[in-house]
Amino acid sequence: QLQASGGGLVQPGDSLRLSCAASGRTDGILAMGWFRQAPGKEREFAATITWNGGVTSYADSVLGRFTISRDIAKKTVDLQMYSLRPEDTADYYCAARRYGRSRFEIWGQGTQVTVSS
Repeated sequence: QLQASGGGLVQPGDSLRLSCAASGRTDGILAMGWFRQAPGKEREFAATITWNGGVTSYADSVLGRFTISRDIAKKTVDLQMYSLRPEDTADYYCAARRYGRSRFEIWGQGTQVTVSS
């Protein structure tokens, strides 16, 4: 089970940190990720990180502004967001992909991020 937190209302240029806590066993997890869904749009990939190796991947739209990290001991995955833009406004979801699976199948509830002046 995944629990996301940290969303809120911020102004353009501000920073915000999202956190996702995993409960239960995590030894079968290959990767964790953050996805987002803006109003009226499909859910899209933002960033992923492999659970053991810490290899990261970012969407072009957030590259250089967002940083994903994980803490294996705490079983958390964070998304540090800098230089937020109005177009970053979305519901943000954390998700997990297990070994042997081709997609992210375990999803947490969304946390809303609104960037507005």
